[in-house]
Amino acid sequence: MAQMMNYQVLDAEASRLGECPIWCERTARLWWVDVLTPTLWSYDPATGECRRHPVTARRIGSIGLRETGGLLLACDNGLFAYAPESGTQEFLCDPEPGKAGHRKNDGRADPAGNFWVGTLREADYAPVGALYRVGVDRNAIAEAENLAIPNGLAFDPVRKRMYFCDTRAYEIWACDYDAETGQRGRARSFARTVAPARPDGSCIDADGHLWNAEYAGGRLLRFAPSGEVSMAIDLPVTYPTCCCFGGSDFDELYVTSAAEPLTNPERAAQPLAGKVLVFQPGVRGRPEHRVRF
Repeated sequence: MAQMMNYQVLDAEASRLGECPIWCERTARLWWVDVLTPTLWSYDPATGECRRHPVTARRIGSIGLRETGGLLLACDNGLFAYAPESGTQEFLCDPEPGKAGHRKNDGRADPAGNFWVGTLREADYAPVGALYRVGVDRNAIAEAENLAIPNGLAFDPVRKRMYFCDTRAYEIWACDYDAETGQRGRARSFARTVAPARPDGSCIDADGHLWNAEYAGGRLLRFAPSGEVSMAIDLPVTYPTCCCFGGSDFDELYVTSAAEPLTNPERAAQPLAGKVLVFQPGVRGRPEHRVRF
């Protein structure tokens, strides 16, 4: 049974589609995006400041930390290196060029320094998207195809496992993963959600349990490596989108959410929709892997 848990709310504007929270232990800051605006946000716990950073894009699907510093932005028209302090944005590559109406979605660095990113078609979310592995040489390989909304990327280097999902398919998959080569094995079913709840963004804690935000389900689920639910947390928002661990001890769990597609009356009833929530779930997370290109 799901439980309620105390939380804090970051003092940033509500996002239309908040996504991809990521904690940088080097700068002690949280980063996240509003996909649709699009906006890149940061939060500094030392000052309590939430800051908007200028970017050039039609959409920002996800972000990653770069080994050389700064961020990687997964925009509709490609992957970019981004220097937060100067706002400099440099094109790196595009894993799926020339597809009108497509954009990048969830993305994450793996232990080998590759960046995995999904693509989708915004108009109808037909199963024509793909999941790409972009190597340190900036070449992209399609690792999975015929996906509607690729999502839920997470890596467990201890168990040599990776996770991903298709939000429209109500299913999370697990597969073997080789951290040295960055290659994966065959996907197998790990867990399924019950409609209307759909699996969205994920993260891994220090015990190797997978946390997943249930979009349209209004809760977070923590899955044991066996696929069994070990914890469920009810949220004050219907559309949580992703989660990550952060803080100096990685004992804080940040959760992004979406204000869309709520109607105006629904938004009035859910004033925290689109906000970033902060929990202390009693477990710790791990530092994010970094992109090596």
